[in-house]
Amino acid sequence: MPDEINGIRNCMLNEHSVFSFLCEENLAELTGYFQYKTVKSGEILWEEGDPCEYVAIISSGRVEIKKKTEFEGKHVVVGIYNRGAVVGALCFLNDSPRAATAVALDEVSLMLITPENFEKLITAKPELGVRILKGMLLSVSIRLRKSFERLAKFF
Repeated sequence: MPDEINGIRNCMLNEHSVFSFLCEENLAELTGYFQYKTVKSGEILWEEGDPCEYVAIISSGRVEIKKKTEFEGKHVVVGIYNRGAVVGALCFLNDSPRAATAVALDEVSLMLITPENFEKLITAKPELGVRILKGMLLSVSIRLRKSFERLAKFF
């Protein structure tokens, strides 16, 4: 367990978007709410339609997000995300099924927080919960802005 806690803390110290609203002391308070996970290249993190068990923050490696198409067995790649990106957030707050499939393109290190642990966090430490939400919102909004810019280039 100490290795996992050190892994989480080191990831948080090196991650500059989601945890940018926190000081080092805050990060130490958060380690008990997050889990650290390493995923091998090619491994599926979740499939489209699966229940939402966690939101992930990528510490290292790349994750491909892909969506099923109307053609059997065919997917469209929605994005490839790396260090600092939040993945799996669409279903996190409303308990909906996963909207897309996530696959590790490399060996990936992730920090995970479950909806249950997030609820515990905002109950026990509401200010830290709000700061984590701000960081997640910042990460997702930067990605959305880049998507808008890419779309505008086509028109």
